Amino acid sequence: MNADSPSARAPVRIAGPEDFAAAFDVSRETIARLGIYERLLRQWQKAVNLVAPGTLDDAWHRHFADSAQLLALAPSARTWVDLGSGAGFPGLVVAILAADPASPTARSAHAGEGARRARPRFTLIESHARKCAFLHEVVRQTGLSAGVAVEILSIRIEEAATHANVERPDVVSARALAPLDKLIALAAPLFAPHTVGLFLKGREVAAELEAARRAWSFELELVQSCTDREGRIVVIRDLAPQPAPKSEGLKP
Repeated sequence: MNADSPSARAPVRIAGPEDFAAAFDVSRETIARLGIYERLLRQWQKAVNLVAPGTLDDAWHRHFADSAQLLALAPSARTWVDLGSGAGFPGLVVAILAADPASPTARSAHAGEGARRARPRFTLIESHARKCAFLHEVVRQTGLSAGVAVEILSIRIEEAATHANVERPDVVSARALAPLDKLIALAAPLFAPHTVGLFLKGREVAAELEAARRAWSFELELVQSCTDREGRIVVIRDLAPQPAPKSEGLKP
């Protein structure tokens, strides 16, 4: 699909936890976890550059809601790889929502026997060691591991060892990591036939898609961001390299 399809929610202002709870229909436990996340974000920002300083007071909108909207696009995903996680956006926020007992992801995972083995798994890849330490602390203080499995890898995305050790997931996600053609090149080794890419992009998305089409073939859906009128979520399926052009033989 190439058309720009509307989001289930028009862009709306998320000023704080009450607005977030109303917009995403989450439990008080999830709001409490995000409250811990916000507190740790403010504490660690003093020593580690986790987010742009001007966005810190708008974290519920700019970071939490912006990340959370991805879950509705893959509610039954069981394995999720987040590239260049940084301060955990979007991957760690989606993991917190997926751990909510009321979420479709949690209901699916905890139904039937062997539920603990079937817990959704989120793999966050971030090469910056201090940012990884922050992510570990958020997971620890929120008790997130009781609901979902979270693995934090302090490695570079493009390393062959990363591709060998990371399971081909249901979803690959990223936000503000790289232009789309470079981002797809990083994500491609992790794609299986069933994998969906969910990439948060801004106003330059059309130009980035044009560049990406030169090297890659994929099915595309563009979804309007619920937090930014100029933002789009690029949904990619059936990813494959473009076939190499046929070389013409030399004429005699």
